[in-house]
Amino acid sequence: MTRPDNYKKLKEYVRKKVERNDPAHDFEHIMRVYNNAKRLARMERVEPRLVLAAALLHDLVSYPKSDPRSKNSSTESASKARKVLTAHGYAKKEMNTISDAIRDHSFSRGVVPKTQTGKILQDADRLDAIGAIGIARTFSVGGAEKREIYNTEDPFCRIHNLDDGKWTLDHFYKKLLLLEKRMSTKSARLEAKRRTKVMKQFLDDLKEEI
Repeated sequence: MTRPDNYKKLKEYVRKKVERNDPAHDFEHIMRVYNNAKRLARMERVEPRLVLAAALLHDLVSYPKSDPRSKNSSTESASKARKVLTAHGYAKKEMNTISDAIRDHSFSRGVVPKTQTGKILQDADRLDAIGAIGIARTFSVGGAEKREIYNTEDPFCRIHNLDDGKWTLDHFYKKLLLLEKRMSTKSARLEAKRRTKVMKQFLDDLKEEI
């Protein structure tokens, strides 16, 4: 049985481990996902212990989006998490649940996790991708990757083929505006609906300005 004080130890370990991550995947992101997961677990009446550990460890490996290895980030994070969990006294069954949740939470994997732990982690992470914080993170990544803000011929993606590797605004239409309907828990869907309205209002305001 894992003691509650291990969260403090895990947090300190993760804080040091992700200090070189980009601002969109830094320790503050980890803690927002952690707090989202805690809230969702409470609202869904799910025992939070495993999902909170998963939230803390879900981005142990985070490659830049332009790096071909980026799609492997969640798989490698899951593998590293096993080693960390072993050192912190987690049982094998618990490690399996947590590492599977970390592996499957990624949007690029295109899967719905099988466990409630996995579903809550995925929802918690996706909530941090949308709303006001999602807008900030999206443009942080876009700037780091030196992408253009939008396609000048078609800023709001009405006719061109989406390419969020070239235009940051395309990411809203390729992923962010889709997440509301891809949440697994009722609690996350309600919050995602609110955050999606924030993004749509931002796009409307941006349209007025450009």
